[in-house]
Amino acid sequence: MLEVKVETVAQDLFNRPVVILREPESNRVLPIWIGQAEAWAIALELRGEKPPRPLTHDLMRNMLEQLGVRVVKVVIHDLIDSTYYATIYLEHEGKLHEIDSRPSDALALALRTGAPIYITGNVIESLMDLSMEDEESERNELERFRRLMQQLEEELGEEAH
Repeated sequence: MLEVKVETVAQDLFNRPVVILREPESNRVLPIWIGQAEAWAIALELRGEKPPRPLTHDLMRNMLEQLGVRVVKVVIHDLIDSTYYATIYLEHEGKLHEIDSRPSDALALALRTGAPIYITGNVIESLMDLSMEDEESERNELERFRRLMQQLEEELGEEAH
């Protein structure tokens, strides 16, 4: 089991929301594509913003607190056919309960309760090393910029004729 932290919420090239988990003190990250509502809920919590009324995950936290239930941890434990699976571990009156969850909901709840987030099994194998990706990204970015400049030059050249 490997502990990870929620690094950020971003959008991919197709404007789909993705949450980035990072292994502490490492360049290894795990992107998980999530829904728009969950992305918004996670981003608000990361920025420390409080909505005027409770969101779904705030409501879940409030209910658990009122009932004396503690979120022990969240574990993203499996990846099957491009779908991640998570479990929320709850403690109530000395008993541990495991609740099946989408990773996005589990992450939003973990952020609100301060519960640790872990990944296991084949999910760990999905971690990407950004130290190699950074160099590749820079090359790709330069190539995209070069192509854009070429395209602009061609368009400007055509307009001059």
